[in-house]
Amino acid sequence: MAGKTVTRAELVEALVRRCNMQRPDANRLLTRMLDMMQDAMVDGETVKLSRFGNFNVRAKRQRIGRNPKTGEEVPITPRRVVTFRPSQMLRDFVEKGGKPSRAKG
Repeated sequence: MAGKTVTRAELVEALVRRCNMQRPDANRLLTRMLDMMQDAMVDGETVKLSRFGNFNVRAKRQRIGRNPKTGEEVPITPRRVVTFRPSQMLRDFVEKGGKPSRAKG
């Protein structure tokens, strides 16, 4: 399922259109939000966006990998990686092709 990539510029344009913002203000807002998320993750915090999902930083230990061409064992250094876990609401929304689910009751 090949899809279009949504760019940062397109997100700014969406803020301009949907929120009736000036382009520089929308750009500053998006930049500040992303900076705050990055800073929190650098500090080891989880970023939780209600109805969207959680961004976490996970520490990976050192391990031995293998070069697929030569078969040679290569040490992989310890590192921190960002993981994303979508919310159930986001999963349902994507599964239904972007249609909001109807609440029962």
